[in-house]
Amino acid sequence: MADAEIIQLGSAGRAGRGSRSTPSAAARGLAPARRTERARPVPPTLAGDDADPTLDPASAPLPDASPDTDATAEPDPDVGLRATDGADPEEGTDADEVPLTLGGLVGDLTGLLGQALRGLTGVPVEDLRAAAANPWDALLRLMEALGIEQPDSWEETLAFARSRIAGDYAVDDFGFDPEFTERVFLPLLRPLVRSWFRVEVRGAENLPADGSALLVSNHAGTMPLDGMVLHAVVHDEIGRHVRMLGADLIFSTPFSHDLARRTGTTLACQEDAERLLASDQLVAVFPEGFKGLGKAYADRYKLQRFGRGGFVSAAVRAQVPIIPVSIVGSEEIYPLLATAPTLARAMGVPYFPVTPLFPWLGVLGLVPLPSKWIIQIGEAIATDELPAGAAEDPMVVFNVTDQVRETIQQTLYRLLTERRSVFF
Repeated sequence: MADAEIIQLGSAGRAGRGSRSTPSAAARGLAPARRTERARPVPPTLAGDDADPTLDPASAPLPDASPDTDATAEPDPDVGLRATDGADPEEGTDADEVPLTLGGLVGDLTGLLGQALRGLTGVPVEDLRAAAANPWDALLRLMEALGIEQPDSWEETLAFARSRIAGDYAVDDFGFDPEFTERVFLPLLRPLVRSWFRVEVRGAENLPADGSALLVSNHAGTMPLDGMVLHAVVHDEIGRHVRMLGADLIFSTPFSHDLARRTGTTLACQEDAERLLASDQLVAVFPEGFKGLGKAYADRYKLQRFGRGGFVSAAVRAQVPIIPVSIVGSEEIYPLLATAPTLARAMGVPYFPVTPLFPWLGVLGLVPLPSKWIIQIGEAIATDELPAGAAEDPMVVFNVTDQVRETIQQTLYRLLTERRSVFF
């Protein structure tokens, strides 16, 4: 008997033909969706080479790259998205039909993160397992891979820790601890400066090798990372510490006030500024304050008001040069979309940052974006040639303040035209 033409009920066309092993596409559409298990990617572990991967797939080690395998090849984006119930993908199972579950996504990210860490550190799993017997060597290897400066020796590190615990160390009148800053704070900060932000410093020859000077910089980025970055680059360029002038909120916040004091920050008041300038210190001030930090991303690189010029009065009274500093790159680390003023008032902070990543991703949203930074150190503006009593003359203070602000603003515009992109 000749094959009769079959028209599927409830359909708008022909059902199509299947095969001996696979039903037609229209017939598959009538069947209930079949649940399929996604393949779990195998994360790198410290398991031995003889471990049985069939016992625990998550504990199986990654295979070492063979000579014919490109170690720099990108991971397959489809890893973990194939069915593993024994069905052949070519026989009735499409990749688009496999459900994407949260557990599977976490597994994929874990596997990719493990591969990325192996590629980043360059430390094979076997070496890490061997170094586990000597934690100090493992720590040194990890610090070297991450670009963190290594301590001189285990004995000196223990001696430093004992001095911290016993309180047997020296600080100045403002609480500045130069040993802690040079041995702990700056080494931890340099990988962020050199590898993450890739800071390019221009005009370092304008920094004085000795004597006092006042560095005046634009302020942005939602969080005050620009002050810490400036401290690190100046110390690396000329070997001098920058004494930051910080807002009241820094010293009323738990934990941050102690770190700020230990690393050289003091209260942004005219009396402390004049005392530091009188003792041959490099002092840095950010006149925009929280108005600059909490600036919306749409207003990036547009300087806010520079206050009343108190920093100019301090520099003129101490007869020290004012050095304008322009920082490009800090505006993009946390693109500020909103400040949530109601929530900020309830928390007692100037603003509550809402960025594309925070607070949606929680702690991960606090990771700054790797923008490309350029720091331009401008030529010094002399103040010792001003007439006597200039520090009390409002017009002189206003003119010098406006000169500094305009210099920084025009430099920012010029650097933005020279920067290829936000991240390069």
